[in-house]
Amino acid sequence: MFQDFIEILILSAIQGISEFLPISSSAHLIIVSSLYDLKASSLLIDVSLHLGSLLAIIFFFKKDLFDLKHNQKLFKLIIIGSIPLIIFGYILHSTELIYLLRNIKVIAWTTLFFGIILYFADQRKIDQNISSNLNLRSIMFIGLFQMLALIPGVSRAGITITAARFLKFNRVDSGKISFLLSIPALAGASFLGLKDIPNESLEINISIIIATILSFLFSYTTVKFFLIYLNRFSLNIFVIYRIIIAFILLLIIYF
Repeated sequence: MFQDFIEILILSAIQGISEFLPISSSAHLIIVSSLYDLKASSLLIDVSLHLGSLLAIIFFFKKDLFDLKHNQKLFKLIIIGSIPLIIFGYILHSTELIYLLRNIKVIAWTTLFFGIILYFADQRKIDQNISSNLNLRSIMFIGLFQMLALIPGVSRAGITITAARFLKFNRVDSGKISFLLSIPALAGASFLGLKDIPNESLEINISIIIATILSFLFSYTTVKFFLIYLNRFSLNIFVIYRIIIAFILLLIIYF
């Protein structure tokens, strides 16, 4: 039981931290799973981890989400921006093409390439904000970029922030757009996970509860401090981190 708790703690930390930072949660989960035989890892635990992140982002932005009732434009834009990811994600999962992309070689190159793209996007001058400049054209641009997040190593947070920065949104608002778009994405990931468990019992057990709670705590903390970070610093530290991880993986693959 203690071993299972440690493994769930590791998985929750990876999910909660990397889901909302521009470093790719799926890539980190795949890498860790390939290095260690985590017995606690399962589809039910995976769904619980995504559910914890989903609840965290909803709780953190509860005021903003409540205001969506009085701001139908923003609500509609978030839904519209999520449609490309939902459609493309359904196609990749239904055809099982998604599993062909889940390998270390793909992760290494996407981590490197999109890390460099993030660097150049973050150099853009700032003159856009959510309240005045988020419109149908900009959200579709970000939404189309978000489709690439289905490829491990790209990072959903990373690619949406990259797209928003290319459009000259400031870092904090780019982060907020990314977080709001994560709600339909995480809900979809949880739904797809449940679809993949037709023959498994959905009985609530202590492991699922612990995974959900820990993922919630790590996710909430990450979102809170990442927004503070974005208000003060550039994204260079994440670019450097991605390049280092990519080169380590490339050395392992090719040497």
